Amino acid sequence: MPIGLAGVLGAVMLAVLKGTPQNLSSFTDHGIAAPFSHSRGIVATSDGRGRNIVLVWLMDHRGTYALLLIDTETGKYEQFPTPFPVRSTMDSPFANLLSSRNRLYTLFANHFVEFDPTKRAFTFWGKTSGIAMGLTEDDSGVIWAATYPNCGLVAFNPTTRELRDFGIINQENWAQYPWCVAVDDVGWVYVGIGYTHSQIVAFNPQTGEAKPMLPESERRHGTACVYRAEDGKVYGQSVQGEKGNWYAFHAGNAHKLGATPAAKPIQRHQFRDWWGTMHRIFPDGKRIRTCDLVERILVVEDPTTGETKTVRFDYETEGAHIMSVIAAPDDTVCGGTAFPFFAFRYDPKTDKWERYPCYWQWNTVAKQDKKVFVGGYEEGFLLEWDVKGAWVPTEKGNPKSNPRFLTQCAPNPAINRPHDLLAHPDGRTLILAGTPAYGYTGGGLLFWDRTTETATILEHTQLIPHHATMSLVALPNGKVVGGTTTAPGTGGEQKAKEAHLYLLDVTTKRLEWHDAVLPGVQEYTDLCAVNGLVFGVADRRRFFVFDPVARKILHERDLAPEFGLTISHQGPRVFVQSPKGDIFILFVNGIGRVDPKTFHITLLAKSPAPITAGGDFVNGRIFFASYSRLYSFAVPE
Repeated sequence: MPIGLAGVLGAVMLAVLKGTPQNLSSFTDHGIAAPFSHSRGIVATSDGRGRNIVLVWLMDHRGTYALLLIDTETGKYEQFPTPFPVRSTMDSPFANLLSSRNRLYTLFANHFVEFDPTKRAFTFWGKTSGIAMGLTEDDSGVIWAATYPNCGLVAFNPTTRELRDFGIINQENWAQYPWCVAVDDVGWVYVGIGYTHSQIVAFNPQTGEAKPMLPESERRHGTACVYRAEDGKVYGQSVQGEKGNWYAFHAGNAHKLGATPAAKPIQRHQFRDWWGTMHRIFPDGKRIRTCDLVERILVVEDPTTGETKTVRFDYETEGAHIMSVIAAPDDTVCGGTAFPFFAFRYDPKTDKWERYPCYWQWNTVAKQDKKVFVGGYEEGFLLEWDVKGAWVPTEKGNPKSNPRFLTQCAPNPAINRPHDLLAHPDGRTLILAGTPAYGYTGGGLLFWDRTTETATILEHTQLIPHHATMSLVALPNGKVVGGTTTAPGTGGEQKAKEAHLYLLDVTTKRLEWHDAVLPGVQEYTDLCAVNGLVFGVADRRRFFVFDPVARKILHERDLAPEFGLTISHQGPRVFVQSPKGDIFILFVNGIGRVDPKTFHITLLAKSPAPITAGGDFVNGRIFFASYSRLYSFAVPE
């Protein structure tokens, strides 16, 4: 899906781009799959000297590693490294606030941070906890942050420079998303929480008292919302977007309104970044029309005259995280990245790349009948890509799209974040598996019949209640072995105690058996079929061999002491099989070979870079991802 990137569907993005391999013994570094960064907040402001500037938080596979400052008149740019360590893409802003004093604030990677555009510098950062999901400024100028995952509350006083962490203000056994926060005119703070069971919490900074505002009968799946109004009160709703169910809050007290309040909200320069949201308006009234990190173009317009100005800028990046890697039917190597969302296709024979902005996040990939299939986040969607055809951006309802949109789980919450896509050997069936929508527990299966082009969804209650399927493998007899995870949907409540293996009949779609064959396991990371047996890895460290006829474990060992952990991703692809039937296993630190008769594992080589995603076999080489880079390993004869 295009994500606000101006011109990316033009000829420049359809051009073939050449990589720069670097031979590292038996390993080859083929380069960065998507050499772009993603914005985690774009802010129009001024530098205090009459010049309009744009501030952009830059995120690549490392997390949010820098703040970019662009001069709107000249295109000159400065890049300010994040002044504290970041480790992953979760180390990124989910909310930003431009204060009344023209300071940019956010909280991520367990640090609260202030950037002063007038000084062109980070002027404060302090260690605290969590990630800010909601930010606001109170009447005295204090900045408040409500944090994920435990609903913490943090305050920063720009005058005294004091940072206070008030700790957790609401206890739950699931990850809480406090998307919004507001402060009334007497200083009480109100936080709206989602997703498993909505809640609004009132907090008194003077006494440390925290009070839940919603009765249990009104707490439902979804996100509560709050806003500060001109009359000094805070107004909130038990589930955002519903009709009615409004409350007025003041001094820690709640008054139920029912109808939509008439009081107008005060916009405290607050905005939340989600997939590139912008604060577009400059102090002089001009506005950002486009800020494109792919083509490195900034367009600013003057709404009074209609005139626009375009400047080019640049920035440094290590590229987007590779989510998945697969060998296409034509022996090119394909996959997807996040963030931003790009599809790539690499030809090992010519060392050439193709890169395209793609439809959302490609978690899982599979191939069947000379096509590549994609299962993705969000909404558990399914795409069909003919890699030999021309790229036509995916559009629902457009059969000429390539990749073509097939179906999705939403609005059914059964799958939101796919973890496996099985292209069944029958040549017509695709099975998508994964965890459910935000705040839900228990993931289902999506069956797609390519002949009839129809979808069937099995709910978790038709499989194993409160489990989600992490891994799938087909058996020769028309059965499928699945491995579950106890993980709920993002922000959901874990209810299962240990993961199960199960047997499912593809034709009848009926569950035939399930059991916790490995006590204490929380996920079956990946599975593969070998001579009627199932080889698998659980919790990234427990290698096992399962007999699906006898329904018992034949062999098990702990991999971690000798090899470390296997790779893990939203669609892991731990096992790689060659056309000759050789079985390889991808560890974070190297590549092993599995003997199908003795079950012995031999380490073939240590990788020069951490292996972060698998993995497929092409012409004697195993291709895999290391963060943003595509690597391959020449398998010894």
